[in-house]
Order: sequence, then structure tokens, then C-alpha cells
Amino acid sequence: MGIILWIVFGAIVGWLASLIMKTNGQQNLLLDIVVGIVGAVLGGWIMSMLGQGGVEGFNLYSFIVALIGAVVLLAIVKMVRRG
Repeated sequence: MGIILWIVFGAIVGWLASLIMKTNGQQNLLLDIVVGIVGAVLGGWIMSMLGQGGVEGFNLYSFIVALIGAVVLLAIVKMVRRG
């Protein structure tokens, strides 16, 4: 059951990040899931560099950390594409 929750969590985070970064029209559901999960890892790494906790479960703090990571990931992808 845990993997299904992470996929749903990733999909929601990836979708919201794509709305924030205005890349929603370029992404499908699978890419939203990947962006959300990779964003959670990236957000956790960023927060650990700042001395805070990373994604620690399914709560609001983890959602925000994952969203920050996903937005950073999409910003990096946009910069590379313009490149």
C-alpha cells in the first residue's frame, strides 16, 4: 500500500509544481508522478543542507518540502531547455 501512496503523493505534487511553473500543458500524468517523486528527494536534500528534516511521511510539511523540490527541478529543466 505504501508504494501506491507515494505514487499518488508524487502525482499531486508534480501536478501542482507544473501548474506553478506553467509546464502543465507539456506534462502527462506519468511525468507528473516522476517530477513529484524526484522533487521529494531533491526537496529533502535541500532541506537537509539547510539543517531541517526532509520528507518524513505523509503530512503537510513533507508535502511542502516535496513541492519546493519539484518546483526547483522544473526550474532547472526549463533553464537547461532554454540553454
